Amino acid sequence: MELRHLRYFVAVAEERHFGRAAERLHMAQPPLSTQIRQLEAELGFPLFARTTRRVELTDGGRAYLEHAHAILNAVEVAGRQSRRVAEGLEGRLTVGCVGSATYDLMPRFTRALRTAQPDVEVTIQGEMLVVDQVDALRSGDLDIALLRPPVHEPALTMRPLRSDRLVAAVPDSHPLAARPSIDVRALEREPLVVHSSRGSVMHRLVLDLCESAGFTPLVSHEVVETSTLVSFVAAGLGIAVVPEGVSKLGVPGVRYCALKGATVELCAATRTHETRPLVARALEILVEVLPEPAVETPSSERPEDTDRDGTGRLFWGGERGHIDARSASC
Repeated sequence: MELRHLRYFVAVAEERHFGRAAERLHMAQPPLSTQIRQLEAELGFPLFARTTRRVELTDGGRAYLEHAHAILNAVEVAGRQSRRVAEGLEGRLTVGCVGSATYDLMPRFTRALRTAQPDVEVTIQGEMLVVDQVDALRSGDLDIALLRPPVHEPALTMRPLRSDRLVAAVPDSHPLAARPSIDVRALEREPLVVHSSRGSVMHRLVLDLCESAGFTPLVSHEVVETSTLVSFVAAGLGIAVVPEGVSKLGVPGVRYCALKGATVELCAATRTHETRPLVARALEILVEVLPEPAVETPSSERPEDTDRDGTGRLFWGGERGHIDARSASC
């Protein structure tokens, strides 16, 4: 039995006439009659009571008609839904995000996804370390990861999104809080609250930033989550270096001062062989919601030896202390 047999049967049952059913199906009547007889033979009972003037459903035929309608409707729904999935309009999408983008880019991205693809089930995992994001991408637990480079993983494709300005999160009672921008050397004798050394690009970046400016940072606390880091700053436990998007947290008691000439990259990572339209459309939406680039600090305000090599690594000072970590939390 094939689906066409069910369609033939439904047409005859609804038309109650083989000739009209054949016209509706755009076929000749004799082949239609033959197909119905073959269906009845396979089922083992008559579907129609035939006379010279009319065709009526038998009791078995009426029962079979209900099931035939249900089967054909289910097939139509399955095709329609599967087509939407194939076009990226339905399905499941899981996105992982580093701490800073969790509070900045992720809300806009999620709202845009829900508006453009309301039938896509979106799951967000925020405040993820990059080592965890990479593992989750490889295992299939994540579809897209918003992370800080560099990431050395051939199985993943990195798409640069933007360059985030670095700022110093300062307690609002601190003397530096009144300054709109500062040089990194202003942090030389300040206690710093930093991200955990376990797999954090921001941890390595802050250390290299300070060392390249000629001093060893005074680390007072290490924390895992960005929200905790900013809360420690509000409590007066130290100063933190974070991407500018962290200011979206809006924690009372914290001011943000731009660090002259210091930036860090944000990228979207996917599996290299990812081909699903759902993921491709999500990446398009992600680019659409990116904010306008921040106005860069004038070159006259930057240290002369600031440099960048295009890999997401930041250099500061005459001796290049570069960031070459494989993971990040912020």
